[in-house]
Amino acid sequence: METSLIIGNVFAVLVGISLGLIGSGGSILSVPIFTYIMGVEPVLATAYSLFAVGSSALFGGMQKARQKLVDFKKVFLFGVPTVIAVFTTRKYIVPSIPDVVFDNDLFTLHKSVLIMLVFAVVMILASIRMIKPLKEKELEINQKLNYGAIFFQGLTIGLVAGFVGAGGGFLIIPSLLLLANTPMKKAIGTSLFIVAIQSLIGFLGDLSSNEVIDWKLLLSFTFFSIIGVLIGNILSKKISSSKLKTGFGYFVLAMGIYIITKELFLK
Repeated sequence: METSLIIGNVFAVLVGISLGLIGSGGSILSVPIFTYIMGVEPVLATAYSLFAVGSSALFGGMQKARQKLVDFKKVFLFGVPTVIAVFTTRKYIVPSIPDVVFDNDLFTLHKSVLIMLVFAVVMILASIRMIKPLKEKELEINQKLNYGAIFFQGLTIGLVAGFVGAGGGFLIIPSLLLLANTPMKKAIGTSLFIVAIQSLIGFLGDLSSNEVIDWKLLLSFTFFSIIGVLIGNILSKKISSSKLKTGFGYFVLAMGIYIITKELFLK
């Protein structure tokens, strides 16, 4: 077995642990792992991420459902707009972007670099939201569901998630907390189901492309990620979600800065 595959699978366990613990972060880790460690081209890496994270999130969501930590009404409310947006983005928007997005005598911006840069910006914005503690007063502002805000937030999450190949859990969880008045533990379980549905349907949008999928690499990564979900679910019973969210936020911030630095200055 190639060294890159072994290292990638070790990190896949961390992807699963992140999903099992906080219901998000899987794609934030998996896209850079596929790209920088396993040598997958960035556009294809986003498709791989959707499948691996979607499958792992579905497994984790089923575990949370057995613990009665999933609000299926909110899965539907967020899931419908995000699924529509993700599938449309993967099937029509991403393939329509030219390989060379911008070119002049000083700088050439390729599609693969654009995707990684957008991904890094999303990571940094998400990390700030994770690091900032959510106060109890913030969670009690709206007791009623704002259906219009939820729908448009779902569309936005789907567009972003589809473009960068993310499950969107790092965007879904704050929305569940602030727009849908969901307790943290239940928000994690609910997020996993939304991530699973939109990621796997988003991946279907990639199957019609001409990309050749390395199923051995993808299924191996997914298997070890599911193992990580099992570990994360066990740890979630012992670790404070708020402390974990903050720590993970700092890690995501560092990763976002690293990707921008690498893509713009270390080529």
